[in-house]
Order: sequence, then C-alpha cells, then structure tokens
Amino acid sequence: MHASPKIALVTGGASGIGRAIAEMFAQEGYRLVIGDINAHDGARVAQAVGGHFVHTDLAQRQDCRELVDEALAHFGRVDILVNVAGFQHIDPIDVFPEDVWEKMLAVMLTAPFLLTRYVWPAMKAQGWGRIVNIASIHGLVASPYKSGYIAAKHGLIGLTRTAALEGGPFGITVNAIAPAYVRTPLVERQIADQARTRGISQEEVIEKVMLEPAAIKTLIEPAEVAAMVRYLCSEEARHITGSVFTLDAGWTAR
Repeated sequence: MHASPKIALVTGGASGIGRAIAEMFAQEGYRLVIGDINAHDGARVAQAVGGHFVHTDLAQRQDCRELVDEALAHFGRVDILVNVAGFQHIDPIDVFPEDVWEKMLAVMLTAPFLLTRYVWPAMKAQGWGRIVNIASIHGLVASPYKSGYIAAKHGLIGLTRTAALEGGPFGITVNAIAPAYVRTPLVERQIADQARTRGISQEEVIEKVMLEPAAIKTLIEPAEVAAMVRYLCSEEARHITGSVFTLDAGWTAR
C-alpha cells in the first residue's frame, strides 16, 4: 500500500453529512475530491478543505463516470469512496410522482453502484480500497410516505453486502452506516415545516414525531457519522466488511 496522503472521493459534500465527512478527511490529512450538484456550496467547501470540486448531477450516468475520471486524472488514484448524496420526498404511494421516484433511485442507488463500478479497477489494481455507503435507518425499517427513499436505502444495503463479498480478495472493504435523523439543513427544514403544520414546537417535532421510536430523543450530529466513517476507512477496520452500522439512538432495539 502506498504512503499517505490517501485520496477520498465524497459525494454530497456541499453540506450536512457529506461536508462533515470532507472536513474530517481534511483534518486527517487526506486529499479530497467532492462531487455535488450544488456548485456554489460545493466549491466553497472544497476550497475550505483544500480539495478538488467537481460539479456533478448524480442522476446522470455520464456525470458519475466523469466524476471518477476527474478524480483519477487529478490525483492518479482513488483510495476511498463515500456515497452520501441524496434527498427525501414524502408522499403516499398512490400519489408519489413517478419522475421523483426515478430520480431518487438514480441518485441514491444507481449512482453508488456506478461510482463503485468506476473506482473498482483502480482499487483492485492497488490492492486496497474503502467504500462507505451512507444508508439510513430506513434501509432497515420502513415508515409511511417514504417509499422512494426507503426502497433506495434498502437497495443500497444490498449493494453494500454484495460488493463486500466481491471486494474482499482485493483488499477492498465495503460497509454502510445507517443513522437515524441527523441534524442537517434538510432535516432542520423538515422540523420547521412540521412544527408549523402540527402547531407544536420544534422540540416536540424532534422528540414526539421524528424520534418517537428512539431511546435517545436528540438528533445525531453530522460529525458523529463522520467519526464512524473515519474508523471504517482505517487499517484497524480492515476485517470489517459487508456490515451495516446502526447509529440510531436505540431505534432498532425494539
């Protein structure tokens, strides 16, 4: 294995969990490639962490290919891939927009498959690689009105396990992290919207609506997810693969 610094490719790095992961890697001395559809914030984060930004629409196969090609051209290799990018849409199945369903699966399931496929030859050639997929507690359990999101996250866990079996002989580990609600800009907007709709405080939305099944009634911080990514990308975690790590405040303990 080559000497540090390692090269990490992070999708969805413009904000939230992706940004926290990018900042963590930078603090660890890694070199960063950040792919995001948000050009303004993505470029700003990349500049702050000394990384390389690629404007990417992960719903487009060609953009996925170009993101990996750019990372390989810029740094010569990719050691770590972290698939973070995603979004949520809430609707009953019978009114769920078909185009939104297709885009959700493209961004949150097809794109991680394509990016894994495209980095695979380079990781195999160097005999080392780390792939971490940011799934969700909704990759393990279901909730109403989130059929697209839940289908994509369940599929992402299946992809994780299969890729782990294929990558093991080549020194490539593939794992997933399944957090409950994380304090991201997206979740904070959902909290505010539900507080207005239900006529309750934002604190009650968090405790009684979002985290009702959880034992710990507080949101997870993005840095907590990043810390788990740090460990899974370390040499100490070289025998951990095909695993799903719940970071769910006791949600699935029931």
